[in-house]
Amino acid sequence: MRRKLEKFVDSLPIMETLQPKTKGKNYYEVKIQEFKKKLHRDLPPTTLWGYNAQFPGPTIEANSNEPVEVKWINELPNKHFLPVDWSIMNKDLPEVRHVTHLHGGRTPWVSDGYPEAWYTKDYKEVGSFFKEEVYRYLNEQRAMMLWYHDHTMGITRLNNYAGLAGAYIIRDKHEKSLNLPEGEYEVPLIIQDRTFNEDGSLFYPTGPEDGGEDLPNPSIVPAFLGDTVLVNGKVWPYLEVEPRKYRFRILNGSNTRSYQLHLDSNQEVYQIGSDGGLLEKPVQMNKIPIESSERIDVIIDFSQCDGDEIVLKNDLGPDADAEDETNEIMKFKVSKPLKEKDTSVIPKRLSTIRSLRNNKISTHRNLKLVGSTDDFGRPLLLLNNKKWADPTTEKPKVGDTEVWSFINTTDFAHPMHIHLIHFQVLDRQPFDLERYNHDGTIIYTGPPRAPEPNERGWKDTVSAPAGQITRVIGTFAPYTGNYVWHCHILEHEDHDMMRPMKVIDPKQRKDKS
Repeated sequence: MRRKLEKFVDSLPIMETLQPKTKGKNYYEVKIQEFKKKLHRDLPPTTLWGYNAQFPGPTIEANSNEPVEVKWINELPNKHFLPVDWSIMNKDLPEVRHVTHLHGGRTPWVSDGYPEAWYTKDYKEVGSFFKEEVYRYLNEQRAMMLWYHDHTMGITRLNNYAGLAGAYIIRDKHEKSLNLPEGEYEVPLIIQDRTFNEDGSLFYPTGPEDGGEDLPNPSIVPAFLGDTVLVNGKVWPYLEVEPRKYRFRILNGSNTRSYQLHLDSNQEVYQIGSDGGLLEKPVQMNKIPIESSERIDVIIDFSQCDGDEIVLKNDLGPDADAEDETNEIMKFKVSKPLKEKDTSVIPKRLSTIRSLRNNKISTHRNLKLVGSTDDFGRPLLLLNNKKWADPTTEKPKVGDTEVWSFINTTDFAHPMHIHLIHFQVLDRQPFDLERYNHDGTIIYTGPPRAPEPNERGWKDTVSAPAGQITRVIGTFAPYTGNYVWHCHILEHEDHDMMRPMKVIDPKQRKDKS
C-alpha cells in the first residue's frame, strides 16, 4: 500500500500553545482548515484537516475554575477527501460538517459538541441541535489532560482521521506544588495510526475487504488499523532528551487501535495520572495498556541512561504478524547534556480521591454491548440493542450517583466513554460468553476483580473487555441537558454504537425529551 518508511529520522514536534484572541482575555478563535504538511522526511506533503491548519491542533492551556471561550470556525471545503458512507446517514445532510467536543470536559451541554449540533462553512447550514457559535468551557475541574476533537454524527471517524484533534490541559495550584517535571521537561504525546498512499495522501478504506457487490460504495468498515504510527503528527519520530526525569502526557488518538506501551530498556515508568488527573500515588508499570481516547500521565527517569537510545514500543502479542511495524512508537535519544541539576521529584502521594462507593446510589443500569448486523449484512455493534435514533432511555437526574454495568457480549473490548462526568471503576467480573450467546443466560465464571492500580483514579473512558461486566460509578453533575455515551472506537460510534443521554432536573414537572 505504501513505500517503506525509515523509522526515527524526524524529530518529535511539540504542538504550539494557543494564544488568546485578545490579550488578557481567555477568548480564542480557532479556524478549521484544509492544508498540506510533510509527515515524514520521505513522504510528499499530505492533505489534512486541522485546527488552525495544524496537525495535531494547538494545545489549549487553562487554569482550574477559569472559564475559556472558543469560537470554532469551519473553513473546510464542501467535499470530503475521505470516503463518506451515505447509507448510515440522512442523504440530505451536507457532506462536510463539523462540531468540536472537549473530551473529558464537565461542560454545559450547549458547548459539549453534541453530534447533531454540527454546522457548515460560515454557518450556512446547521444541525437540529445547533446552539452556540462560541463554546464556553468553565474548567471547574482538577488539573488534567483532556483533548478536543470532531464529534460530527456519522463522520467522526473521517474527520478525526483527517486530523481534527488536539490537546487541552487544565492546571491547578496543587499540581504545581508537587514539583513534577515541567516546562520543556513536560511533553504531550498524541499517538495515532495512519496508512499512506504512495503519493503521501491518507489511505482510508472504501469498504470491508471481504465486502460483497451488494454493499454501498463507499461502505463503513467495522474497524481501522493503520500500518504506520505517528506521534504529534510525525511518523515514528525521535526525541532528544537530557539524562533526567521527564513527564509525558500521553493520548491515544487513534480511531480503533489500542496500545500496550513499554520501553525496550525494560525499565519501569511511573504512572501518576489517568483521564481525570492525578492518581492518589504513583504506580510503577512495565507495560501500560491504553485504549482509544484514554490518557495516561507518566514520568520516565532517564538519569541512568546517558548516551542510550530507548524505543517506546507497542506489544502486539505472541501471534503478531512479523511484517507489522506498529510494534514501535518512537525513540528517545538520551543525547542532550544536562542543563542543570534535576530537582523535580516523583512524590509518594499525589492527590486525594474520594471514593463514591458510600454515596447514595439512585440507579443501577445494566447496559449490554451486543453484536448484530445491519440491512446490508454488515457488522453492527449496538448498546442495549438500540440505535442512535431510538428514544432516549438513560435519563439520570442531576446530582444523582448511578452505577453503570457494561455487559460486553461481543468478542472484543470496547472503550466506553460517558460525556459530562468522570467516574470510578468498581470492578470487572467474567461470565460464560458462549453460554450467553447460546441462550442469553449470564453465568459468572469468576469473582469480581478490582480495577488495576493505575485505573483507581478518575476516568471518563474505560475498557470493557469481552465476556466481562465492567462496573463504574459516577455522579451526573453539575449540568442538565443533552449528552451522549458511546464506544470510542470511532467506526463503531459512527455506526450506531452511541446513545443519547439526557441529564434532567427533578424539579421540572415533566421531562420533555
